[in-house]
Amino acid sequence: MLPIRDLNRSVTTPHVNRLLLIANILIFVVYWLSAENIFLDSRFAAVIEQRFIMFPYEIIEGVNYYTLFTSMFMHANWFHLFSNMLFLFIFGDNIEDAMGHFSYLGFYLVCGLAAAFAHISSIVFGLPNSGSLLEGVVGASGAISGVLGAYFVLYPKARVLTFVSFVILPIPALFFLGFWFVMQWLSVYFDVSGGIAYWAHIGGFVAGAVLGLTFGRWRKKQREALFRL
Repeated sequence: MLPIRDLNRSVTTPHVNRLLLIANILIFVVYWLSAENIFLDSRFAAVIEQRFIMFPYEIIEGVNYYTLFTSMFMHANWFHLFSNMLFLFIFGDNIEDAMGHFSYLGFYLVCGLAAAFAHISSIVFGLPNSGSLLEGVVGASGAISGVLGAYFVLYPKARVLTFVSFVILPIPALFFLGFWFVMQWLSVYFDVSGGIAYWAHIGGFVAGAVLGLTFGRWRKKQREALFRL
């Protein structure tokens, strides 16, 4: 199932969500152009990989904590970037609308951290499909999973136009995002190809849902009351 857009109009302009989209896209474009020796050169791309990718063993050893944040803005390839940015574009604006601009940014980063620690913990405890402490981790999917978790609890009845087997259907977010979450769990046990941090997705989603149920609902009620004045 491929989401196209949601039928859930925001009241405010999602400035932070747009900046996150731009930052992720620009960083990947610069990295890709460097790796292809089109802009700067591959040595610059190598420096980016060495300094800004998150390696779980480094976090456990207590070094390079900053990579927990920098890795959120890096992507492995164009498809990785496109899929993450599509979900962020569709669902992020409403969560920013509910929480407010600065609160949304903090929420996004906290979910990204929760996802990273969920991934690291899955390796330490030897959970299925958890990867290796030596494998670098990149991508905004952990933080975006948090956005999906918050959307799941804050806007369960919102319709998501979804491309399903050559047909576009308006599916309630409760079912679309619920299905997405179940697929992450199933992939932990049945995806033998590896290379995807499913535990980070699960951890981010759970963190986003918990924050959405607590802080998110409170902020949403506050902002709805404000805009009714």
